Amino acid sequence: MTLPVQLLWLIPALPLLVAGIGALTRHRGVALAAIFAMAGSFVLSCLALAGALQDPAVHATYNFAWFDLGHGTLRLGFLLDPLTALMTTMVTFVGTLIFIFSLGYMKKDENFSRFFCFLCLFAAAMLGLLVANSLLLLFICWELVGLASYLLIGFWFHKPSAAAAAKKAFITTRIGDLGFLLGLLWLADSTGSLLFFDNGHGVLEAATLASLSGQTLACGLALSTAIGLLIFCGAIGKSGQFPLHVWLPDAMEGPTPVSALIHAATMVAAGVFLIARVYPLMSADALLTAVPVHALTVVAFIGAITALLGALIACAQNDIKRVLAFSTVSQLGYMMLALGVGAWSAAIFHLLTHAFFKALLFLGAGSVIHAAHHEQDIRRLGGLRTKMKFTFASFAIGMMALSGVPFLFSGFWSKEAILHAAHEWNVSHLPLYAGLCAVVLTAFYMTRLVAETFFGQPRSHGADHAHENTAAMTAPLVILAACAVLLGFLGTPYWPWLQKTLDPHYEATQGGLGLMLLSIGLVGAGLGLGWWLYGRKLRATAADRDPLATAAPFVMAALANRLGFDELYAATVGRLNTATAALAAFLDRYVIGGLVTFLAQLGIFSGSVNRQMDEANLNGGFDAVSESVRETGLFYSRKQTGETHGYLRVVAVAFVLLFLVLALGGVR
Repeated sequence: MTLPVQLLWLIPALPLLVAGIGALTRHRGVALAAIFAMAGSFVLSCLALAGALQDPAVHATYNFAWFDLGHGTLRLGFLLDPLTALMTTMVTFVGTLIFIFSLGYMKKDENFSRFFCFLCLFAAAMLGLLVANSLLLLFICWELVGLASYLLIGFWFHKPSAAAAAKKAFITTRIGDLGFLLGLLWLADSTGSLLFFDNGHGVLEAATLASLSGQTLACGLALSTAIGLLIFCGAIGKSGQFPLHVWLPDAMEGPTPVSALIHAATMVAAGVFLIARVYPLMSADALLTAVPVHALTVVAFIGAITALLGALIACAQNDIKRVLAFSTVSQLGYMMLALGVGAWSAAIFHLLTHAFFKALLFLGAGSVIHAAHHEQDIRRLGGLRTKMKFTFASFAIGMMALSGVPFLFSGFWSKEAILHAAHEWNVSHLPLYAGLCAVVLTAFYMTRLVAETFFGQPRSHGADHAHENTAAMTAPLVILAACAVLLGFLGTPYWPWLQKTLDPHYEATQGGLGLMLLSIGLVGAGLGLGWWLYGRKLRATAADRDPLATAAPFVMAALANRLGFDELYAATVGRLNTATAALAAFLDRYVIGGLVTFLAQLGIFSGSVNRQMDEANLNGGFDAVSESVRETGLFYSRKQTGETHGYLRVVAVAFVLLFLVLALGGVR
């Protein structure tokens, strides 16, 4: 049994329906309805996956008219292929586990039902984005994901930090989305369509791609390159890539299940999915040698910078969720690096493995925070290894998967696929070197995190009184831990089933044993260095100085301050925005407002002059003439007595006078 493409809309519709119900009621039963809705969407996604796997090379579509626009019709559609099916299956599965975890984590929150309403809206928007066969429909759901993330990050809006983080996330991602929107409009104007696949006329099909890559702009860029880079701006914002990465760590102000949902399987993965979806457009200029810049080259270097930058900053963070947040930034950089070097199937492989082990790590962090009475500073934790055995064991599995411990854990295989693809990229090896540096840093900061959190003695009241959480919170951890191990075996070099399912033309890299051994050595070095600094001599009190801060205080302080990106943006973009706003206020108040006031006063003056002329001259003259006519009329009216004898006397007198005048005239 499979799910036909015509019914793909049911996958996002189920959580959307519950979101609507949750908006109208505050009943706590909304939480159970949300879990069942996500579970139902997972079942439908599995049926869709079964259908997609029957012929992985086929893009099954269902397009329909939305509304008439001028002389044309605006069309939307749904798309079913292995990329869509695997992504929806992963999002619904991980989302269901996060929803279940939220039952225990948020049970005492007064806005319990509203939280699940927002979660369902978020999930529905993300799933709608995944099943879209239209860039316009994808963009609509893309913006709904941004709205839902704003609501979830700022869920505890009574906290100023949460409200500020929500605004920061919303505004920063909108900067990237502006580029996305411009690229969308340019693509629609150039092709007359926004459907991905449309019987040979879609924007990702050969004829359209040849037309786009064949047009060159004045700056030398191919039209496909320019549009691709604008669309990539949206991915930079949504997936927290340099230089728009600053919003993602602050998103930790939301409840921990939100952090897991945003940083694991959904929102941040949307940017990677977008570039994978439009990969034919991004790579359309690959064979053009005359163009100065290729779209995928930009993607590769941005990803490499982000991977290294996120790993560096994570080494100096003390908030358990912020360490994981910068880890997400770094891992998303790996995915973008893979996309840039042409290994888009390896990028999706890492996206899928990362979704499971990062959701595991965030939910494990949430379990720690919940048990330690909302203490999340790793310097004030410690000693939880024996108090929270299930949480520790599952967190350790997630840590080893993220660090790339060979050969059992999924993160090792997906990371190796990316590194080998970067090694074979003939443009530059700089992304490879950045990725290798990030390998050792990832193992280091995750060892630091585990040693500080779970080993040693409790260093606060919350850590001392921590205990294992209920099954509603630990069961999802166990399931995710199993997935963090097993999923990797679907994409090993010896059986790259996942890559070949996504890309029928996939060819495994040859050789690379030396690179694998180097990567394993770097993982070991990171683990060893981390344990030597933080595990060998455990912190006794929260006030003890960090070993790295002692060895390199300036570097540690800079990394702890996120390399000053927030201050830099505040001093440049922030001040420019403030100055622009002040200039706009000045122009509005004194220039435009002054001009309006002048015109108003001129109007008043003109009106007074006009009134004076009208009342004193025109009206006065007209009134005087009218009065004269009226007086004359009154005079003659008095003579109209109505007496016949009087009239005859007047006639007689007039006759006599006329006779005298004539007689006197004759005498002369």
